[in-house]
Amino acid sequence: MLKGLQQPRRVVITGFGCVTPVGLSREAFWSALRQGASGTRRIESFDVSDAPVKIAAEVRGFDWEAQLNAKDRRHVPRTVPLALAAAREALDDARLQPSDFSLEERRAFGVVLGTGGGGLAFTEKQYRYYFTGEESRASVYTIPASTHGGLSSELSMAFGLRGLSHIVSTGCTSSTDAIAYAAQHVALGRQERMLAGGVDAPVAPGILAGFNLMTVLTNEWNDEPARASRPFSRNRSGMVLGEGAWVYVIEELESARRRGARIYAEITGYGATCDAYHRVRLDENGEEPARAMRLALADAGRTSADVDYVNLHGTSTLLNDRIETRAVKLALGERDARRVPMSATKSQVGHPQGASGAAGLAAALCAINTDVIPPTINLDEPDPDCDLDYTPNRAREARVRVALCNCIGFGSKNSALVVERMRDEG
Repeated sequence: MLKGLQQPRRVVITGFGCVTPVGLSREAFWSALRQGASGTRRIESFDVSDAPVKIAAEVRGFDWEAQLNAKDRRHVPRTVPLALAAAREALDDARLQPSDFSLEERRAFGVVLGTGGGGLAFTEKQYRYYFTGEESRASVYTIPASTHGGLSSELSMAFGLRGLSHIVSTGCTSSTDAIAYAAQHVALGRQERMLAGGVDAPVAPGILAGFNLMTVLTNEWNDEPARASRPFSRNRSGMVLGEGAWVYVIEELESARRRGARIYAEITGYGATCDAYHRVRLDENGEEPARAMRLALADAGRTSADVDYVNLHGTSTLLNDRIETRAVKLALGERDARRVPMSATKSQVGHPQGASGAAGLAAALCAINTDVIPPTINLDEPDPDCDLDYTPNRAREARVRVALCNCIGFGSKNSALVVERMRDEG
């Protein structure tokens, strides 16, 4: 990747951790993906009796106390313990213990996370205290905890990592951009290793109400939540809010080989564009999302004929799914677009906002490492305008070497990532 540089270093993923609505670990998440499980249920974290939208894909059964004690949890947004748990699993998976590192090793190990809402739900809660006269319940760390940048700082401090500590917040493309940003720093030799990925926890009363004002959330499946997120289906009616954290250890290939690390995939390409069109809507021609995918493939030195799997943004909104279908056809060409199996992870985990790209990458790694393509669930009756192979309802065995991950965000942003099985391993 990174054309124009002299011999950029190859970058690989050697650790992976996650906390999701369908599983609280990597293996649990992959198993749920393959089984076609849904994480959408009636919201439990606050009262939705009078809300038009009563469902979301929340993380359930998570041991919050294992990540932070009760005192510290009061001073941080929900995203922090989610990200800490995912990062701990990723580090353990990569067989890296930062506590054993030298000072120089810590200085060469950075953190880059993508998030859309960051501490927004935390801020909403704190200001509710202020405006209802309950100031004594508010955190003294309201301001630093509410800023996005505090999120990566929490991970840096928890693991003693002294490399760069950055947050990327570009809407739904945030974690795709963060992972690419981290990979570029490793490829350039600016950092030896990175924790990179995405986390978001936007399920809160005010955020839910705000999304509902935009009429992008479905309110037709409150009584059947598992069927609510239905990308590319004829009777889809909007997205489902989701939450979760997906974090990866990214490092240089030769370093990973020297220590005998397991390599999940190589990050080989990235592309990003902007429609420059509208605050929330996509340009219906689909040209800029298509160009982002083409740029990612070109960066990887691949063509559409090389692609074995595409992970789609697949929001389950009427317009976006049609535009994304059109964009994939433009990016890959009609023939390869119809040949390549695809799927939409949001059908199972809802829409985790800025963590969407990291969640999609996790599904792509599942396909590459298990030769099983996760399904798009609830796709019983496809939209005639969405006529590609979305792997409906059931997982499918297939050999996957090259995967393309697509992301589309508010503000007309588009980002795509190419990951693949090690080229010298076939």
